[in-house]
Amino acid sequence: MEELMEFMRGLDWSPLLISLKTGVVATILSFFGGIFAARQVIKAGPKTKAVLDGILTLPMVLPPTVAGFFLLLIFSLRRPFGAALYEGCGIKVVQTWLGCVLAATVIAFPLMYRNARAAFEQVDANLIYAARTLGMSEIKIFWKVVIPSARPGILSGTILTFARAMGEYGATSMLAGNIPKKTGTISQKIAMVIQNGDYKTAGFWVMVIMVIAFVVVLLMNLLGSGKNKQKKQW
Repeated sequence: MEELMEFMRGLDWSPLLISLKTGVVATILSFFGGIFAARQVIKAGPKTKAVLDGILTLPMVLPPTVAGFFLLLIFSLRRPFGAALYEGCGIKVVQTWLGCVLAATVIAFPLMYRNARAAFEQVDANLIYAARTLGMSEIKIFWKVVIPSARPGILSGTILTFARAMGEYGATSMLAGNIPKKTGTISQKIAMVIQNGDYKTAGFWVMVIMVIAFVVVLLMNLLGSGKNKQKKQW
């Protein structure tokens, strides 16, 4: 036990803080962006829906390094947009924590979008028609009727989004790099210490991220099951 405590005292805990901050911010951005995108796609025509769905889902099927390559092309200071963003607004994405958030959001976003869209498609249309007859606005119907009805799917999307953002490695490494105490996440730390043959430190961080993921999933499952306590299961 003393050896473990000594080992933990000597650790650099910045990867945990950076990963948690990145995961939380990326999840928040993906949550609202995914819900908005899902609502717009559902309302679109068949051809437009197919095109938009393909674009929004693309980061999920592409290797993360490919997404990181395109992000680097866009936000690099050597490229027009990245240079204009830095010179005009003072915003630098490459090799910054903002790059971590952007990469994690792009990779995790499709999970939130797909789950939100699937949940919205399962909402009973009669509930919406009834709300309209009561004079509710479309915005109020969406937040007061649709969102609560789609709660299980949205919670699942949030779980998967957070887990994916916490564990993102490929796109983050390309866009934000692996700068200690600045952009070094847990995933990057694990890869780095494995290369150095430090399996003890790598195993510790693997256990940390597994515990975090399990606790998040457990809490979300408990919250999601509360609504269905009165329902009879077959």
